[in-house]
Amino acid sequence: MKKWLRGTNTAVISVAVIGIFILLTFFLHSLKDFQLDLSKNKMYTLSDQTLGTLKELGKDIHVTAFTNPQEDPDGVLTREVTDMVQEYSKRTGKITYNQYDMLKEPSKVRQYGVQQSSLVFESGSQKKVITFQEMFTAGQGSGSYQFAGEEKMTQAVKSLTSTEKHTVYFLSGHQEITLQEMTVLKSSLEGENYTVKDLNLYREGKIPDDADMLFLIGPQTDLNDKEAELIKQYLSGKGKLYVSLGFSQEMASKWKNIDALMNTYGVKDQHAVAIEAKQSTLYDPLTIIPEYGDHDITTKLKNYNLLTMMSLAVALNAQEEGDFKSTPILKTSAQAYGETDIAGLMKSQTNQDDKDVKGPLNLGYAVEDKDSKPKAVILGGSTFLMDQEINVQGNRDFAMNSIGWLQEKKDQVTIRPRQNEAYQTAALTPGQAKTIFFVSIVFMPLIFLLLGGFIWWRRRKG
Repeated sequence: MKKWLRGTNTAVISVAVIGIFILLTFFLHSLKDFQLDLSKNKMYTLSDQTLGTLKELGKDIHVTAFTNPQEDPDGVLTREVTDMVQEYSKRTGKITYNQYDMLKEPSKVRQYGVQQSSLVFESGSQKKVITFQEMFTAGQGSGSYQFAGEEKMTQAVKSLTSTEKHTVYFLSGHQEITLQEMTVLKSSLEGENYTVKDLNLYREGKIPDDADMLFLIGPQTDLNDKEAELIKQYLSGKGKLYVSLGFSQEMASKWKNIDALMNTYGVKDQHAVAIEAKQSTLYDPLTIIPEYGDHDITTKLKNYNLLTMMSLAVALNAQEEGDFKSTPILKTSAQAYGETDIAGLMKSQTNQDDKDVKGPLNLGYAVEDKDSKPKAVILGGSTFLMDQEINVQGNRDFAMNSIGWLQEKKDQVTIRPRQNEAYQTAALTPGQAKTIFFVSIVFMPLIFLLLGGFIWWRRRKG
């Protein structure tokens, strides 16, 4: 009788435990948005900006992942990207997803025209392509990397749902940095619904009517008088100006029209190259890590601790000019100074003296008109926009934030990249692999099985 009761109690308890487990499973499954992210860098936790974008999503988007095992033999980067896409699809029924191996599905590759591992976002006739390469950059530690996939994906979603379009022109003909040297910036702008075009005023003879913004990036020679007059006429209306200066040996004597253009807004080129006296093993005195001013352009960068780096930057100053207000957005430390002896600097000779400009120096201004509307962004450096530097720290974020502010975009996407350590792999010999297999798959379960059988046999005898 006692044995029967003990057996009955055991059966009832077992059924109860199984029932509770089943009910708990159904309950957790019913919590659609419930998720506990225990990963080190919160790899599966989407930002508030992304969640807000997905919540407001009003149209269907299909995401296709094209992966190439030859580009990512360990599959680490592929898993990181595809896991992130699946997080998006979990959060909204508006996003669907599938994946193709580029080596096994060559017809699909030809259909979409992709050349490397990529994500293709589609909505109706609109399409945005993000390569895996765009989402990963080198980290600060040896072998570490940064994953900016969430920012790129959210930008793609917003661009497919936005009806806002802008056309911007990059001025050429004065030895500026070319668009071919700024392909990352160009693709970033196109990803946010900007149409990017080159403009040579000698060829066109005017600034096109659809120009929402004019860029002057790293000029080495001055504008001529007729070009300067065309630009002033353009800016007298609704035109906006983005100037990013570059070092020129003759800037003090041959930038008459460029200087006059900036003076329109009360910004003055001091014709001095910023020198940072603080020494570091990471950068030289000509590479400046500016401090941020208080402005909408820099708020999120400060919050995320994303730094901007400038090389061979020109010191600027400003004063109120007519109806325009200039706000400093980048400045050096108090120990920095502006070297005015350009000839000596060209010979790697620089020592602070009475002729130099004392720090702190301003390296960037945001200009507003009398109605507090953005009118211009004027920066003392331009190399941070080039392909080899734009992905360093917060350079790209600063560039996109400043352009977005000037174009009055209120919903810019700035999501801090995730920093990941180098992926560790273990090299096992065939013998070690067999040992691990037999111990974990064969012997350990067998030991527990024998132990359970022994305990059952003892109780049965008792």
